[in-house]
Amino acid sequence: IIPDIQWNGEYTVRYGNEHLWLEFKENKKDNTIAVRYEKCEDTGVIWDTDYVMNFDTMKMAIRLDRSYTPEALETNSAFSTPHFITLLIQKGFLKDDHDLPVNREPFMINEKNVVFLSEIINGDKKYRLPIIYVSCTYNHWPVDIGLLASKVKGVAHVLVQEDKITDRWLMDLCEEYEYNGAIGIYYPNPSIGHQRFLFHGNSKSLMDKVVRQVILYSNRQLLDQKYTWLGVNAALLEEQLSLKSSEIIKEIESHKRSEDDYLKLMQIYEEDLQKLQKQMNAIKNRNEALEAENQGLKNKLDSIDTIPVLNMGAEEDLYPGEIKDILLSVLTDALSNLPDKTRRADIVKDIIEENEYLELSQEKADRIKKLLKNYDGMSGKLRQELKDLGFEITEDGKHYKLTYYNDERYTIIFGKTPSDFRSGKNNAQTVIKMVL
Repeated sequence: IIPDIQWNGEYTVRYGNEHLWLEFKENKKDNTIAVRYEKCEDTGVIWDTDYVMNFDTMKMAIRLDRSYTPEALETNSAFSTPHFITLLIQKGFLKDDHDLPVNREPFMINEKNVVFLSEIINGDKKYRLPIIYVSCTYNHWPVDIGLLASKVKGVAHVLVQEDKITDRWLMDLCEEYEYNGAIGIYYPNPSIGHQRFLFHGNSKSLMDKVVRQVILYSNRQLLDQKYTWLGVNAALLEEQLSLKSSEIIKEIESHKRSEDDYLKLMQIYEEDLQKLQKQMNAIKNRNEALEAENQGLKNKLDSIDTIPVLNMGAEEDLYPGEIKDILLSVLTDALSNLPDKTRRADIVKDIIEENEYLELSQEKADRIKKLLKNYDGMSGKLRQELKDLGFEITEDGKHYKLTYYNDERYTIIFGKTPSDFRSGKNNAQTVIKMVL
């Protein structure tokens, strides 16, 4: 809070100090007011919140930007939209997105409105904002749906499956749809299509991925400069430059002066114009600096990802370090087939050397081979060993069904009674090929 603010009714004014300030700029020509609130934290994080309101179009642009000083201690990439949007929602100031209100609460999908959801999934309905659809598992939702809706308020709608009964309807109405805890994001732009995120038990990771994708999509939207803080400041300075130039012309035309008077007059106005031009250049430089700063922040966020160089996809670790280990395993195998002293070999070798390759998947493969070498049935000891490796084991008639980390995509069938002496070796190869 900035203390002791005494507002006198002006719309071009500044309050606070270098660490916490609030500034207003009014552009009467465009009937626009721009507000910037900046807070510098002790950790080196700088928060800028901009509000630009155009009273001719009755549109407001709200932008929250986080940047860092070189000494910043902050590395948390979590983000949510500004609280000010909640205030606008509570006061009823936000226009509906076609037939959907802009809200901070999830919209529940049940048998009464499942056709509405199917139209979104099939692309028959389009909205200005992305649609996040959260399917449910048998007994719960994969994320805190209230928190998710709060984090993306104003930039996305959150639709939530009330119960699994609607899966039967969606099966008939849609070719593909999210189910069993998967989350889908349906974007307004048909060229982007939609993204699907599977639920593997880690609610926080799943929510962070969904929120981040929505925020990134929002940040990529082109915004008219007249709805930005820097754009309003540039417009005001251009207006002042234009006024100064007009004053010079009028002064020259309305008075007959000597050459010395004319030169003095030109010198005075030249100084004013240079001062305004300097301010204009400062704004342009600041704009370029912000773009570089944003790129630096993006690089910093990218470096936080589990896998350096690459962006994480929808898959998540079934055990700590799994994805990284499998990728390094694939690269190690590929390296043996690459000619020495080639660019490809050097890059692959460099990545392997710069990462701690623990050979976790290879250790698991060796253990599975050893366990199943002389397989003659599911003993209690073998069952426990396989469980320790991440397999859930159930019986299905004359077979055992092994499900890797409870993910139905990775299911292997074992015969209760081996057909011949090669059964154990064949089972081991099947397991290794599918999950390692």
